[in-house]
Amino acid sequence: MTPTLTPHPSPLTAINRRATTPPPLHSGWVAVGLVLLLLLVPAGDLLAQGLPRISIEVGQTAKPKEAAVTLQIIFILTVLTLAPAILIMLTSFTRVVTVLSFLRLAIGTQQIPPNQVIIGLALFLTLFIMTPTFEQVYTQAVQPYISEEIDYSVALKRGMEPLRKFMLKQVREKDLALFVRLAKMPQPRTPDDIPNRVLIPSFVISELKTAFQISFVLFIPFIIIDMVVSSTLLSMGMLMLPPISVSLPFKLLLFVLVDGWNLVVRSLVMSFR
Repeated sequence: MTPTLTPHPSPLTAINRRATTPPPLHSGWVAVGLVLLLLLVPAGDLLAQGLPRISIEVGQTAKPKEAAVTLQIIFILTVLTLAPAILIMLTSFTRVVTVLSFLRLAIGTQQIPPNQVIIGLALFLTLFIMTPTFEQVYTQAVQPYISEEIDYSVALKRGMEPLRKFMLKQVREKDLALFVRLAKMPQPRTPDDIPNRVLIPSFVISELKTAFQISFVLFIPFIIIDMVVSSTLLSMGMLMLPPISVSLPFKLLLFVLVDGWNLVVRSLVMSFR
């Protein structure tokens, strides 16, 4: 009886077979997405309302109203894109985040607290400080615009009034005078004569100056601790020991004993009153 020899596939044949095999579909991710959709949106709502239709097209129109709606959508998308800059430039965020960043630098803890914590705390403090202003914006501009009592141009003007009032309360006259001269415009007689292109940069540099002044006061006790530790190590002949590794625990101890976070947050909030 003659034995039958089964040929073994060569390595090249196996490689070619794997290369020609189509990759599997990621059906698992599709199933997960469908499950999440069903969990988040009730089935009754889907059947009653139907799925929204999204259409993006460029064409001609003979109705001015349709063109106006398109321009409004573009304006809203532009505002949403510039929302972070608006948050930074028109609110108390600039002063708060600058002081908190300098505080971390003064203590010498490098990346502790991390940037996410500092930004998050600055955002919530900004929301706390700006709540009265935001309530006025909602009452005077957003709510009437949603109710179709006013158009978007009137809503924009009314919404800027509480923000302008807040910025005018915090801005320095010297900074306003600087940008008035740079803009080569006549001397404004009333606050209403100051345009936003002059008020906003004046407000920003005023906030930065105030934040630097508060940060200078925060640096003083920590610099004193660094000087005392450095002099002590130098007098003991410990030249190879980094002073920052010895002073850091004393800085943290001082900051905790005086309830530093309470003092810093209270000073920041009260600086806007």
